[in-house]
Amino acid sequence: MDEDLLRRLAPQVLGALVRRFGHFDTSEDAVQEALLAAATQWPSEGTPDNPLGWLITVASRRLTDLLRSEQARRRREDTVVQRALPGDWLAPAADRPNADADDTLVLLFMCCHPSLSPSSQIALTLKAVGGLTAGEIARAFLVPEATMTRRITRAKQSVKTSGVPFRLPPPAERAERLGAVLQVLYLVFNEGYASTAGTSLYRVELSTEAIRLARLAHALLPDDSEVTGLLALMLLTDARRPARIGPTGELIPMADQDRALWNSDYIAEGIGLITSALPRGVTGPFQLQAAIAAVHDEAPSFDATDWPQIVALYELLLSGSDNPMLALNHAVAMSMVHGAVAGLARIDELADDNRVAHDHRLHAVRAHLLEQVGDSAGARAAYLAAAELAASIPQQRFLRTKAQAVQEDCGSVPIQGKGSS
Repeated sequence: MDEDLLRRLAPQVLGALVRRFGHFDTSEDAVQEALLAAATQWPSEGTPDNPLGWLITVASRRLTDLLRSEQARRRREDTVVQRALPGDWLAPAADRPNADADDTLVLLFMCCHPSLSPSSQIALTLKAVGGLTAGEIARAFLVPEATMTRRITRAKQSVKTSGVPFRLPPPAERAERLGAVLQVLYLVFNEGYASTAGTSLYRVELSTEAIRLARLAHALLPDDSEVTGLLALMLLTDARRPARIGPTGELIPMADQDRALWNSDYIAEGIGLITSALPRGVTGPFQLQAAIAAVHDEAPSFDATDWPQIVALYELLLSGSDNPMLALNHAVAMSMVHGAVAGLARIDELADDNRVAHDHRLHAVRAHLLEQVGDSAGARAAYLAAAELAASIPQQRFLRTKAQAVQEDCGSVPIQGKGSS
């Protein structure tokens, strides 16, 4: 059973149903049932020649049943139901893509409708287009899962009652929604590149889908520098993926990666994109992050990286944002320029920020810097604290391995706890 195929097709099926029937919430339920049917039938019957058409046909039939069961509460729904009953049950017109745009991109803009709050736009799109669970989205937002579940439910209801037409918005309205669309793609990519939970370090299907959608957005808006910057950032970051995991599945930090394994085509494309974007008007946050990624990717080694330039770029980013993760990365860069003590001082400033205080990355950076200044006991405790907070099993194992490595220096007992196997 090709789970990657189902994940890739799911947003296209949802987009096709919403375009034809206009029932976002009910269409999502129908798509989930079609995916379940595929997961049950395809392993024994074989994958159909046209899997997208098969899924749309099954989902359309289920949607018809769901609409019928509502007893035609609205006259518009009655009309939709009548149109959805072709006599021969061939795949409906929804499985023929709109010639003007990819349905997935249209769905992306619809989820970012201005009637929703920015956080709800992002959450709904991560669920409908990115396929993330409520728990994964909650970790991306640094909020409890129950809070995120309620937010997604309310967003679905808002879309259902808004009567939003399923089409790309006109240019003026498109610009209003673009910021949320880009943030959605960024979060989907991040969840794919560095999974927040589970047994895999990354989820290629998510990062690949995010890059695909970013390419679509760039093709639609080729002169928008932030769209270009986001695509460049994704490519420059994903270029390092082949070197991030060792032969036994262990996490390899950037300092120890074999840069010969990095994707040179992605690096060349990303550098070309960000080079073309930077001279065009105001420089936005995605362009600055892409510039940082380019500095990393162009360096022949970790130590030879132009760290002062990276510090300066992070300071530009922080001048327009109070994002604690940017501040954490800034602390790492400062430690490379001014020493570990300076980095630790920056970390101490973040310790009281509830958005990051209980994030494993803060404790992992602290542990690394404490190790550099010779505080083995403090480093070990911080590595273990980070491992307890990490939801990703590869991250847990990496952090416990680091704690084990400094154990002899502080004379501690053997390490025990979750993720140690």
